Amino acid sequence: MISLLLFGGFALFLVIGVPVAIALGMASTIALLHSGKVSSSFIAQGLVTSLDSFPLLAVPFFILAGDLMGRGGLSRRLLTVGNTIFGRYTGGLAIIAIVTCMFFAAISGSGPATVAAIGGIMLPAMLRHGYDSGYSVGVVAAAGSIGIIIPPSIPMIIYGVSANVSITQIFLAGVIPGLLIGLSLIAMAYYQSVKAGYKGDDKQYQWADIWFALWDAKWALLVPIIILGGIYGGVFTPTEAAAVGVIYGFVVGFFIHKELKLSDLYQVVAGSALTSATVILIVGTATIFGRVLAIERIPFQITEYIVSLTDNAVLILILINLLLLVVGMFMETIAAIIILTPILLPVVTAVGVDPIHFGIIMIVNLAMGMVTPPVGVNLFVGSRVGGTSLEAAIRGAVPFIISMLLVLGLITYFPWISLAPLSLLQ
Repeated sequence: MISLLLFGGFALFLVIGVPVAIALGMASTIALLHSGKVSSSFIAQGLVTSLDSFPLLAVPFFILAGDLMGRGGLSRRLLTVGNTIFGRYTGGLAIIAIVTCMFFAAISGSGPATVAAIGGIMLPAMLRHGYDSGYSVGVVAAAGSIGIIIPPSIPMIIYGVSANVSITQIFLAGVIPGLLIGLSLIAMAYYQSVKAGYKGDDKQYQWADIWFALWDAKWALLVPIIILGGIYGGVFTPTEAAAVGVIYGFVVGFFIHKELKLSDLYQVVAGSALTSATVILIVGTATIFGRVLAIERIPFQITEYIVSLTDNAVLILILINLLLLVVGMFMETIAAIIILTPILLPVVTAVGVDPIHFGIIMIVNLAMGMVTPPVGVNLFVGSRVGGTSLEAAIRGAVPFIISMLLVLGLITYFPWISLAPLSLLQ
C-alpha cells in the first residue's frame, strides 16, 4: 500500500502537471502520514539535513561558473577554434557544434546550459548555411547531453553523494565515455552530412589562422586543465574547484575579455540562483522520497525480487538499461538519480558491478533522456533557440540517439572503459 501511495501519487501529480520537486514532496508526505512510522516533522528535518552537504555546494558554483563563462565570451572563442579546424570538412558546422559542446561540457557541467550557450551561436549559423533546422537542433541537443557525462558534471556530483562514492573517481571515470559519445556523434554527423550534401566552409584557413584562434581562446581552453587538473592533482576538492571556476570565469570575462559587464552580473547571478534553487529543491524532496523507500525496505524487496529472477549480470544490466532509458524519457535527471540509486545500486553490486561503473551507466542513460520525448529538456531548449518545431527536432535527433545507444552498450559491458582511468589516482 505504501509503494502504491508513493509511486502512484508521484505519477498522478506528474500527470496533472505538478512540478517534479513538489510532486516528490507531496507523494512522500502522503506515504509517511499513512504509514505512521515517523512524525510529520520528519519531512522538514529531512529537507534540511539532505542539503547539509559540502559536496552539494559544488552544484550552484558550477552553474554560476558556466553562466559567467558563457556571458564572458569563452564559448564564442571555442566556436572560432572549432571553425578554423573543422570548418572546411563536409558537415563542418555540425562537427564544430559537437566539439564545442564537448569543451563547454567541461565548463558548465549541465546539458541544457550547454545547448543554450552553444546553440545560441551555432544554430543561426547552420541555418544560414542551408542545414535543415531539425537536423541542426538534433545535433546540438544530442551534443549538449555530453554536458553531464564529461566532468565536471552536476549529476555526477549528485550520484556521488547518493551512492556515497568518490566524486573525484566518478569524474575521472566519465572522461573516456564522454569522448566516445562525442566521437560517435561526429561520425554520425559526418555520415548524415554526406547524405544531405552539407558542404564545408569555402574559406581555407592557414596555420596562422588556427594559431591565432587557439591563442585567442587560450583562457577558455585552460578551464578544463585548471579545474580537472586541480581535482585530480589533489590541489582542491570538486567543491573548491567549482568556486575556483566562478572566480576564473569572472576574472577572464570582466578583466581580460571585457565582455562581462557589471550591468550583466545581476542577470547572470539571478539566472544561476533560479536554476540552483530548482535543482536544490529537487534534491531535497527526492532525498525524502528515497528515505521513505528505505524506511519501507522497498529497495531491498526489489533487489531480492530481481535477483530471484536471475543472477546473470548481463541480463540484469539489460533490464536496468531499459528501465533507465524509459525513466529518462519521463523524469528529470537529478530526481531520477536520487530516487533510483538506492533502489538499483544494491541490485548491481549483488552481481559484482562496480558502483563507479554503474554510476556512468546510469548517467549515460539519463543523458539520453535529455534528447528523447516527452521530457527531452535539451530538445525543448534547442527548438526554442533554433526557432523550429519540437517534432522536427525529434526527427533530427533520432540518428544521434542511435549512435549513443551503441556506445552505451560498449560502456555497459566493457567496464574498463570507465574504470581504467581510476588507476591514475593510485
